[in-house]
Amino acid sequence: MIKTTIYSVALGTIILSSGAIASSVTNTTFTSKPSDVLSSTVQIAQSSNNTTALEQSVFNKINNYRASQGLAKLTSNSAIDNKARIHSKDMANRKVPFGHTGFSQRVKAVGIPYSSAGENVAYNQGYSDSVTTAVQGWLKSPGHLANIRGNFQKTGIGVASNSRGEIYFTQIFFR
Repeated sequence: MIKTTIYSVALGTIILSSGAIASSVTNTTFTSKPSDVLSSTVQIAQSSNNTTALEQSVFNKINNYRASQGLAKLTSNSAIDNKARIHSKDMANRKVPFGHTGFSQRVKAVGIPYSSAGENVAYNQGYSDSVTTAVQGWLKSPGHLANIRGNFQKTGIGVASNSRGEIYFTQIFFR
């Protein structure tokens, strides 16, 4: 009974917040600048709780879905991955609220050219398969699904957990 209640609350958070959770931006100009990704990578990697496997699982599930819909698979980009990890970690540590705070700055800080970008975020806790819970929530939400099905070529995924057992997911899409 408790697990059912938690599931409803977690899924409700994703669905009810879909307008704010799925975000996109279009870049009309690109200015290259050095990225600060490397300075944060070691700290995030050291604090991972098997998050690399979770990130790979999200990547595989999203690409499998895209392939099942006749869409091109996305390619993983390490610079985008690192920005997504930083955002997930910041949400997990409550440095930023759950959502898209700083999305435009995050996209620009990746340091690669793009014409448009999108972002999906999710969090959950208490599930044996947190990745499937997050991805299924995204697939049931029109805003998230639009990003997943969008005309994007590159993606980055970041996962972070905290001492409360919450797992935060960020997927950023680039075209």
